[in-house]
Amino acid sequence: MAKVCELCGKRPATGNNVSHAHNKTRRRWLPNLQSVRVFDDSGRRRRARVCTRCISAGRVRKAPRFQPSGKA
Repeated sequence: MAKVCELCGKRPATGNNVSHAHNKTRRRWLPNLQSVRVFDDSGRRRRARVCTRCISAGRVRKAPRFQPSGKA
């Protein structure tokens, strides 16, 4: 599964680990992706992998959890 935010397209960043001896090895910084239930453009409920920045900025319209009515 791709580590990409479905809204903003944020993806892993790359760079180097640098030791005290200045040895460099490649590393990756992964985005903080969460799987959330959202309403898409057509009003349907689906799951999306979205970064926490998009969630806290309100770019996602979260779908409510299913609440059983308790009636039989």
